[in-house]
Amino acid sequence: MSTIIIGILIPFAGTILGSAFVFFMRNEIPHRLQKAMLGFASGVMVAASVWSLLLPSISMSGERIGPAAIGFIVGMGFLLLIDELTPHLHLSATRAEGPRSRLSRTAMLALAVTIHNLPEGMAVGVVFAGEGEGLTLTAALAVSIGIAIQNIPEGAIISMPMHAEGNSRWRSFLIGSLSGAVEPIGSVAILLLASAIGVALPYMLAFAAGAMMYVVVEELIPETAQGDHTNLSTIGFAIGFVLMMAMDVLLG
Repeated sequence: MSTIIIGILIPFAGTILGSAFVFFMRNEIPHRLQKAMLGFASGVMVAASVWSLLLPSISMSGERIGPAAIGFIVGMGFLLLIDELTPHLHLSATRAEGPRSRLSRTAMLALAVTIHNLPEGMAVGVVFAGEGEGLTLTAALAVSIGIAIQNIPEGAIISMPMHAEGNSRWRSFLIGSLSGAVEPIGSVAILLLASAIGVALPYMLAFAAGAMMYVVVEELIPETAQGDHTNLSTIGFAIGFVLMMAMDVLLG
């Protein structure tokens, strides 16, 4: 049980560590570094979706594709619904998405990141729920560590623009850190749900994959494709993908 608790908290620790960059770096992340970071995060999430979630889902279903396909589509639809119902503002955007709101720009930036982090927490929860059902504890920890690694640059990408928006360094650090608090909450919720309906585990694995892929397609890839130095995003994607793939295969 203690290993599972640590595994659930590891990604949150990555977000906190990344958010702390606001104390040591300039007000803004260099454009090239931000591009590479976004690409890296995309690569990790895509690799985790395939090797840690979709392939185990298909294996648990006796090599049937149906549960994985259904779960994946429902997961993407779930994030799409949250995206439509929640007022939020992406880092590179000038206009908010979702319903009209009087929330501050800072609050809507934080909500955008919270939406982004939710499926990552769900992914960690569901791989720990699958421990003993075809997934090993080591494989689950590999997913947790992989997401934590990509949360480090992600935390910096959150807190530093917050500071550039006029917030103090401490406020920016706290907002950036708290945006990752949804991850352990999502992990625990999925663990509790999975224990109640274990037969749905293949669907839940694919659901988490769909939710993560929605974030990549809707948010990360468009941001990496804007402006200059998109080649750095591609390189970052390749590094993140290979790193996550290697961790899952070697530690699984």
